[in-house]
Amino acid sequence: MNINDANKIFRKSIIKGFFEPELVNLDFKKSPVKHPSITDDGLMQSDLLHVFFDIETGSDYPDGDEWFIVELLFPHDVKLPDNLKGADYFTTISVENGKTFWHHRELIRYKYGKSKKLNDALEFLESKYKELHGLLEPLQKDLK
Repeated sequence: MNINDANKIFRKSIIKGFFEPELVNLDFKKSPVKHPSITDDGLMQSDLLHVFFDIETGSDYPDGDEWFIVELLFPHDVKLPDNLKGADYFTTISVENGKTFWHHRELIRYKYGKSKKLNDALEFLESKYKELHGLLEPLQKDLK
């Protein structure tokens, strides 16, 4: 088995065996939203922001068994205020029918050498979700 396939299998196992169950314990539920490029289901606490796990990006790296990318998707074709645009917040992602959604990508490192830091990684993911969700909440009234 090549490193790319091995890392994808390992990442998927960590996500399915740890991150998803722990997020469900934090009141996340299965998202009805389909991501434009990630085939696995996502999770959400509200319709504002959805969590998807990207197991493809960087799976060919030698340390690809130590991290993955999480994608936080704001699945609404609306204009965001300028203060929410950019690499630290949200960038656009094209979807079908000429629509544009917004997303934020974050590297989640859950292993440092021989030391697993799963709980630290989960806390970081949860705090990033809360931070970005809080920034989007004022827009909620315009989405109805």
